[in-house]
Amino acid sequence: MPAHIPTRAIPLMTTVYRKIFPAVKKELQNWEKRARQIPDKELRKQACVSIQTKRFHCQGGAVYALLAGRRFQEAIRFIVAYQTISDYLDNLCDRSTSMDSADFRLLHEAMRDALSPGNGTGNYYAKRREQEDGGYLAELVQTCQGVLAGLGDYHKIYPYAEKLGSLYRDLQVHKHVAQPERIPRLTDWFYAERKEQDGLAWYEFSAAAGSTLGIFCLVSYGLAENMTETRAAAVTRGYFPYLQALHILLDYYIDQEEDLEEADLNFCSYYPSSWKMKQRLLEVIEQAVRRLDQLPDREFHQFVIQGLVGLYLGEPKAKEITGSKEITRELIRKSGSTAGFFFLNTKLYYVLKR
Repeated sequence: MPAHIPTRAIPLMTTVYRKIFPAVKKELQNWEKRARQIPDKELRKQACVSIQTKRFHCQGGAVYALLAGRRFQEAIRFIVAYQTISDYLDNLCDRSTSMDSADFRLLHEAMRDALSPGNGTGNYYAKRREQEDGGYLAELVQTCQGVLAGLGDYHKIYPYAEKLGSLYRDLQVHKHVAQPERIPRLTDWFYAERKEQDGLAWYEFSAAAGSTLGIFCLVSYGLAENMTETRAAAVTRGYFPYLQALHILLDYYIDQEEDLEEADLNFCSYYPSSWKMKQRLLEVIEQAVRRLDQLPDREFHQFVIQGLVGLYLGEPKAKEITGSKEITRELIRKSGSTAGFFFLNTKLYYVLKR
């Protein structure tokens, strides 16, 4: 095998393709079938579209099931359900019939309840016209609660998962209100969360809040039954803010042209120049890698960073960005040879798909 191909990446990806992705596909098929039964036309449309267009979010997140050991299927069940809630609610807010922040806040109470096994469920649609989802959102919440109820040490994880979850929920409210209100709300929120800023600009902090990866990591370690409060704190520090910021900034990076056309909020558009964006992305990678030293299974988390860089930059949309060749080259060089491996495999996948 040529020396430039990272041999350890191959068995990892083989396991992902043979064991993780088929289980994700099965879970998503079940939820898609359930979504098609939603009585309300608009809710049914957004539930189905979110699964059809954002399934890769569940596939990427489910890689964390590898940390759960023999309970990997439970991890996948939680990850797919929680991410499906996230994607569904994002669609409801993005293409909303409402611009009411109270509506968005109540919808996202579903994500708070999903992390709280003792909470039960509520009427998350009470502040909007569309009401009848046939129990779809409540079932997603209950699926998450059912998995978490089986974690004997969940009380050690909960404060950290809830902190990441609360930041995510706040972001979803602030970024979906009427356009004139968005930036003032996001910047006020940024300054209110002073302890969590860690040298980030407001749009980088917002990106960090928008990732679910830290929660997936915490829950998967919890299912492996080797969680301590020290480890939960280390995972949270290792993922927030830099690794999570990298995740979402890359997502926004490849969506720049699309978001410009749709007049959607894109955090990468707030960098003063393409050069500054590239420099900050390089710095975010450096900080994310540096914080891996405090985590168990460092090599796995290194693969996550390299996978994020390679997979996102290998997307066909990335080529549409001005100066993309230089940015791609430098980010992959900074991330390491495994990022190049993921990048080339992603490009090959899209070539074969055509």
